[in-house]
Amino acid sequence: MAQGVKPEQVNWNAIADSSSMALDTQFFNPAGRYFNVNNSGKTDFNYWPQAHALDLLVDAYTRTNDARYLTHMNDWFVGVPVKNGNSFLNTYYDDMLWNALAMLRAYDATKDKKWLDATRLLWDDIKLGWSDVQGGGIAWQKKQLYYKNTPANAPAIILAARLYQRFKRKDDLDWAKKIYDWQLKTLVDPATGFVYDGINRQNDGKIDLNWKFTYNQGLMIGAGVEMFRATRVNTYLNEAVKTANFTLTDANLAPSGILKAEGNGDGGLFKAVLVRYLALLAVEAAAPATDRNRFVRFLTSNAESLWQTGTQKPAIVFGPNWTRQPTDGKAELTTQLSGAILLEAITRLN
Repeated sequence: MAQGVKPEQVNWNAIADSSSMALDTQFFNPAGRYFNVNNSGKTDFNYWPQAHALDLLVDAYTRTNDARYLTHMNDWFVGVPVKNGNSFLNTYYDDMLWNALAMLRAYDATKDKKWLDATRLLWDDIKLGWSDVQGGGIAWQKKQLYYKNTPANAPAIILAARLYQRFKRKDDLDWAKKIYDWQLKTLVDPATGFVYDGINRQNDGKIDLNWKFTYNQGLMIGAGVEMFRATRVNTYLNEAVKTANFTLTDANLAPSGILKAEGNGDGGLFKAVLVRYLALLAVEAAAPATDRNRFVRFLTSNAESLWQTGTQKPAIVFGPNWTRQPTDGKAELTTQLSGAILLEAITRLN
């Protein structure tokens, strides 16, 4: 495909159809009603990727109105809590946040109140993770309350800001502002917009300066977009654009313009988070057009690389590297989700 081709000149909808259906058919466990950890028959359950699988189902259902995706969304709602100790609550605040965000999107797509009730249940529990340790912030997990990180705070900003936009409860906006202010002051480089992973992990007050993960950048981009939408204060949007532009030009995060491979396991899912929120910024009309066009080109280039050189066909299997295809037909749920979420995101950039 020639460089500079616009997304709408390629049938990205058909590509997204094949990708999302491949994830659904290869990974969904109809007996347990959750997504397996890989496509090779291993039925292990991992809670936080389930949220992103639900996000993908919402993407596909919203785009196609295909009842298959809605059926599996409802299946998910039954099966996931069973595997999680008969509850959506969890010891990890970030895991609960991923799921709360996905369930709020499911509520948006269906208006089924069960999704909203579960979201609010999680949100009430998540807020208990805030403390004055390190000047504020929500802890990463209930057994390690001194450790505060971006994956437990930036999603909370997004969730609180979205809840405020939908229901106009002042308390939600107050929480969003409080968490955002702590996150920006504590875990974002003011010069570049680079987002650090966390602080005080070893109870020593130190920031993990050398941990460069794509999903942290995506989360702060999403936080800025949602805070702007909740308040119409341009400062939030400007910070999101700064972080996005840093991400696109950083040789570690996006070598040669393609998001880096972050391995299998948890790291395989990191790019999905960056892609989701960068795509959100790319279609935010209030952001500068020059920046938005740059973000669209970047995402399109990544999608082209994934589809042309990083996909094993005809099965449609994605690995952690978007410039090299898997050769054995095997994939983990995390890496498959990152690729599928990118291809769904491209359909929203037209």
